[in-house]
This record gives sequence, structure tokens and C-alpha cells, in this order.
Amino acid sequence: MSALSTLSHPLQQRLLAELKPGESLVWVGQPNPGRYMKSAFAIWLFFVPWTAFSLFWIASASGFEWPRFSDGWSFFPLFGVPFLLIGLAGLGSPFWLRRKARWMIYGITTRRAIAIEGIKAIKVKSYQASSIVDIERTEHPDGSGDLMLRKESYQDSDGDRQTRSQGFFAIDEVRRVEQLIETLIQGNRA
Repeated sequence: MSALSTLSHPLQQRLLAELKPGESLVWVGQPNPGRYMKSAFAIWLFFVPWTAFSLFWIASASGFEWPRFSDGWSFFPLFGVPFLLIGLAGLGSPFWLRRKARWMIYGITTRRAIAIEGIKAIKVKSYQASSIVDIERTEHPDGSGDLMLRKESYQDSDGDRQTRSQGFFAIDEVRRVEQLIETLIQGNRA
């Protein structure tokens, strides 16, 4: 078992509060913050030109000059500010994910798998052994990776059917964790 003591005290308390009577921990882990944030770098590359264009648009709309309030000033360049803010938020997304990873906990108990996330408001996902049907593992050369426990279908705003994977992301020793999940499933069937 990955040691519960590796978690900070608030995270330990959060995880222990989720255990049901007679349930004990088999494995505890957290996402690797560096690997977890890498998932946002693909979209980050989109926000580099977005932000640069927003800055260019604001500058060109103001005539490439600092505003002079003495003779009045056009509010037209301010229309670019929301786009600039969206760009800055997008550029910060990998770093927000890194921070989010520090407050995530994954656990395997004698009855289920648990994923807990959130700083103030807590979101808990329980994967009962009976509901885990298809496990999908993505493993990197260093042994870390993602373990998908459930796929959820939904319709996006355009009405197109999309699939979202749920499970343990950016964890170390992903193959060993997969074996623990398989043991949990087999124990539930017996």
C-alpha cells in the first residue's frame, strides 16, 4: 500500500472521512503534478497566439499610443480586454491544473476505488467494483500513466455525442494500481 502518511494531514482526514464502516484502504496515491499539468499544454499552444493577437488588437485599436484622458478617450480598445483575459486564463491553465493535482487523492479500498478532488468544495467519485467493466491503462516509459475506470457518454452543446473518461490520472506505478483494481473486481465477484 502506498502510505497514507505521505499525504498532508487535511488530505488524510478527507480520505478517512469517506471510508464506510468495515472498509479499509489498500492503496493511496495522488497525481504527479508535473505530469498532470502536461495535459493542458496542447490547448496552451492555442492561447499563445490568441493572447498575442488580443494584445495587438488592443494596441492597434488605440492607435499604438497610451491613452490621453485630457482630450477624451475612446472606449473602443476596451472591447479587446475580455479576449485578453480569456487568453491569460488559458495561458495559466497548466499551472491551475498543477495546483489542482496537489489537492486530489486517489484510493483503493476493500470495496471500491475513490477519487477525491477540490480545495474547499469537495467532489468525490466512487467506482464500485461491480461498475468497473473496462479498464484502460496508458503507461509511459517511467511507469506512470492514466488508469481509466469508466467512460461516460454525454451530448455537447451542439448535440454531438461525446465520451469522457474517468479514473486515476498521472499516477505512478500505473500497472501495479491496475492489478490492485483487478484484484478488487475479482474479490467482488467471488
